[in-house]
Amino acid sequence: MNHYNNSNHHNHSRTESIPVTPISITDDDATINKKLPKELLLRIFSFLDVVSLCRCAQVARFWNVLALDGSNWQRVDLFEFQRDIVGLVVENISKRCGGFLKSLSLRGCQSITDAALRTFAQQCRNIEELNLNNCKEITDLTCESLGKYSHKLHRLDISSCPQVTNSALKAVSDGCHNLKIVNLSWCTKVTNDGIEALAKGCTVLHTFIGKGLPQVTDVGISHIARNCKNLKKINLHSCSNITDEAVQEIGEHCHQLLFLCISNCPRLTDAALVSLGQGCHNLRTLEVACCSHFTDNGFQALAKNCNSLEKMDLEECIQITDSTLNYLSNYCPKVSALSLSHCELITDEGIRHIGTGTCATEYLHILELDNCPLITDASLEHLMGCQGLERIELYDCQLITRAGIRRLRTRLPNIKVHAYFAPVTPPPSVGNGRQRYCKCCVIL
Repeated sequence: MNHYNNSNHHNHSRTESIPVTPISITDDDATINKKLPKELLLRIFSFLDVVSLCRCAQVARFWNVLALDGSNWQRVDLFEFQRDIVGLVVENISKRCGGFLKSLSLRGCQSITDAALRTFAQQCRNIEELNLNNCKEITDLTCESLGKYSHKLHRLDISSCPQVTNSALKAVSDGCHNLKIVNLSWCTKVTNDGIEALAKGCTVLHTFIGKGLPQVTDVGISHIARNCKNLKKINLHSCSNITDEAVQEIGEHCHQLLFLCISNCPRLTDAALVSLGQGCHNLRTLEVACCSHFTDNGFQALAKNCNSLEKMDLEECIQITDSTLNYLSNYCPKVSALSLSHCELITDEGIRHIGTGTCATEYLHILELDNCPLITDASLEHLMGCQGLERIELYDCQLITRAGIRRLRTRLPNIKVHAYFAPVTPPPSVGNGRQRYCKCCVIL
């Protein structure tokens, strides 16, 4: 990115000395400049990335103007240069692009401050997508600038910005009424008051990502569910203080929901799954890893009503048994990805249900069974009819053998099998010799 910075400052100074009026083709003698009209050259330049544009800007005076034309800078992603990006770079880009800029990603640019983003908001009022993930120096002042100038913003990512508080969300809600996607994960100072303000001001939200918000409770989720009726995706991973009441609100009000993650929310019980089954019939993806209170009864209620489920992460749902897999095989025919990692009560009988269910032949692509100690080679036999199976995880399934895996690969030659085999204990007579077996994971 040093190259980018150098070219940016160099070309910016040169651009200032060039008249704003269109430059004649005769300014450069290159054949391509004479043969092709400026409009076509601009069109060609519009397909280049940031680095390529900066390189072209150094070729010739005419190309400098073309490369730095704001119309070529509608979408800018500076993540690859995050260590080198400083406020001046953002300010220069903002002034050059102006109303052309529609999408800007400053993900990981930890040197960016509120001052640079204030200039950006003032200059680029047509911005629609802004990613400020892990910009740790920004504060509520940045969101105040966005609320004041960025009325067309529909996608905002301020995740892992530790200085952001409720005031930021209130500012956004006051001015960014077109916001449809918001990510405020790990903004640990945000509370229910901030969520309420956001929900009441940005009612067209269809994606809410709020992972790791320890101060948000059922009250905050209730505001989101009741005010944002078009929600299709909700991610509440590691929101440790939400209970069944929050999921009940989602079930009652978010009937268009397609994706829900409530993994690592330890206070949830089967009542949450019952609520989803009653209200979210279009659910496609459900992630409930580490929800250790869920049982077969909850998944029975869910499966009977959510027949469109395609992806499910049930890792460490330690109370479920083969009955849950029986319900899924009977009621959810489109399951394509299923994680049962650390579900220690699952046996070969449960895998038989999956392997002979309606989803097996056509839809099932990924099956994760690592750390399921009761699984044997018989499970692999049950899966041989799953012609679409692309990957299976078998780490620490101690009863699975190499021979069983070989038979599975004979039937499904394109499958990726990830397994682990503990090294064979050498006899005492060779105890001092060199180990003959690798202790690493074996990818077959």
